Amino acid sequence: MSPDAYTHGHHESVLRSHRWRTAENSAAYLLPLLARGCTVLDVGAGPGTITADLAERVAPGQVVGLDAAAGVVATADELRSERGLDNLSFEVGDAYALAVADDSVDIVHAHQVLQHLARPVDALREFRRVVSPAGAVAVRDVDYEGVIWYPQVPALDEWMEVYLRVHRGMSGDPTAGRHLKAWAREAGFTDVTATASVWLFESDEDRQWWGSAWAERAVASSFAENALSLGVTDRSGLARIAEAWRLWAASPDGWLLMPHGEVIARG
Repeated sequence: MSPDAYTHGHHESVLRSHRWRTAENSAAYLLPLLARGCTVLDVGAGPGTITADLAERVAPGQVVGLDAAAGVVATADELRSERGLDNLSFEVGDAYALAVADDSVDIVHAHQVLQHLARPVDALREFRRVVSPAGAVAVRDVDYEGVIWYPQVPALDEWMEVYLRVHRGMSGDPTAGRHLKAWAREAGFTDVTATASVWLFESDEDRQWWGSAWAERAVASSFAENALSLGVTDRSGLARIAEAWRLWAASPDGWLLMPHGEVIARG
């Protein structure tokens, strides 16, 4: 990954949400392209749950997961060992300067990465450099301005305003999902297929998981530290946001949808 500032940091409440991600719930648009024996570079792999799923699908093809955070890479490597994936490895890396030869990888994948980069088009150009002529680059990012929820807990509107300001104040664009097609074209890709999908949190279990994670993240993670350091809100505001997430999670009518843009880019 790149040295750009990461809005969320790597607090346990953040990693807990990352570990929920699977190839099925976060990369379904990519799965039809995967074949046994193909090679995959997963940029911004985090704790590695999606990466490990990809490795299982393409084995014996080699899969490498990259992340900028050495501690997270070490955690991902533990997962690799637990799942017995001999075709998978994790490394510290930079999205702008991949230690990979030109035209050498079948699939470059990046999930929720470009939204945090100051230069997403430059990263896509680097992905294009390393992907094989017959291969593809697959990227997926949320569009936070499109997130909708019910019931309308007032302080969740405050959360959205604070989140957008913090994200933009740190690095990147929280509406990245809607820009992926344009960014891919600007990066030089000549064959770009754009799709979209959603995450929906509405069951009792999902609401408690997502709401409790954000209640903790709002006061204890790097998001909270960044919000304070940027002067976007104060501790009482963060406390209101945390309580709003708990109220939302406790509502049997609770429902939250997060839209994502996706791109398969070639050429």
